[in-house]
Amino acid sequence: MEINEVSFSYSDKKPLLKQLSMKIPAGRSTAIIGPNGSGKSTLLGVLAANYAPSSGTVIVDGKELHRCAPREIARKLAVVHQQNSAPGDMTVEKLASFGRLPHRSLLAPERGADREAVEWALECTDLRSKRRKPLAELSGGERQRVWLALALAQKTPILFLDEPTTYLDMFYQYEMLELIRSLNRKHGLTVVMVLHDINQAIHYSDHIIAMKDGQVVLEGAPEETITPAAVKDIYGVDVMVRTEPETGLYIVPLRKPMRE
Repeated sequence: MEINEVSFSYSDKKPLLKQLSMKIPAGRSTAIIGPNGSGKSTLLGVLAANYAPSSGTVIVDGKELHRCAPREIARKLAVVHQQNSAPGDMTVEKLASFGRLPHRSLLAPERGADREAVEWALECTDLRSKRRKPLAELSGGERQRVWLALALAQKTPILFLDEPTTYLDMFYQYEMLELIRSLNRKHGLTVVMVLHDINQAIHYSDHIIAMKDGQVVLEGAPEETITPAAVKDIYGVDVMVRTEPETGLYIVPLRKPMRE
């Protein structure tokens, strides 16, 4: 995926993205980081074809993404949004099966390929034993995995996730991130995700895009981009960057003295 001088704004308002140019490495995991309002989710929305750029182009497989038909886009990339909703009585398997709609018409009978894709998605997300459970009976972490299963059932080479750990406790955050890494490593999915936690971005991505004020200010491998000076510039926070044999690279914010 190539992004060429992409800008985006709502009508005549201030641009939220300003002439961004970059490449999303195929088969790797990319994390988009930056402070609130920096344009992270907006960039993801443009890359996922939810928004059309005001100028510039997004190229996937040699074609301009926003000139493709919706069904063709849904065969190229899948998206797990930050907030999702579905009827509470819908079963896990039924929701996951909606991921096959880009590959057949709504009223067409289910084919063997559709069943295999849904089964694979449920297996990847460890939901086979819960396939007949209604969504209302699932935990927050389990529901998030069902939406991931829907995206996986699309069988696309690219997976986008907008803050996939939001609203999850620590256990389910790391369960989700480990699952995403496994999908990237075992199945070669190109993963692009927006993350707030810098340490999570460091540990679960190969490539980092750091944004500030609608622009990309840093891009590259975590060990190349995450420095005290970079974090200070982007977030306004003083940190130490450390590397340990057990944990690898991580940051520690420096506490400021309290005023009496």
